[in-house]
Amino acid sequence: MIDKINIRVYGCVVKDKKVLTLFEEYAGEPLVKFPGGGLEYGEGTLECLHREFDEELNVKVDIVDHFYTQEDFLVSRFRENEQLLTIYYIVNIVDEKEFLILDPCIEKTEWIDIDRPDNPFPLPIDKIVFDKLKEKFL
Repeated sequence: MIDKINIRVYGCVVKDKKVLTLFEEYAGEPLVKFPGGGLEYGEGTLECLHREFDEELNVKVDIVDHFYTQEDFLVSRFRENEQLLTIYYIVNIVDEKEFLILDPCIEKTEWIDIDRPDNPFPLPIDKIVFDKLKEKFL
């Protein structure tokens, strides 16, 4: 039975037809994902995005535009009682010299080519967003 909702906010950093991705392990599963994370109580989506980039990568971001909000019902892959709602923004990193992985769960970051033939994202909404990035930036 679904009795919780988890709102996730992510930033798509696009530069030179590449998008910034994080590689981490969660619940024993390797993930390729966009930077960002869970909305906290009393926090707006933009505040969440600023906090997540600061906590994960030690950088400030400029939020350019809202990019995509999940449209379909989705149960969390990791918690069967939890519904997910994901929101994505296009963002720019203010000063890349400040970039430093602070979150110990993040194994590495990588700039992934948007024009690659495959879709490297394992999570269903991230897959949709990557395809939409191809439409917008290619």
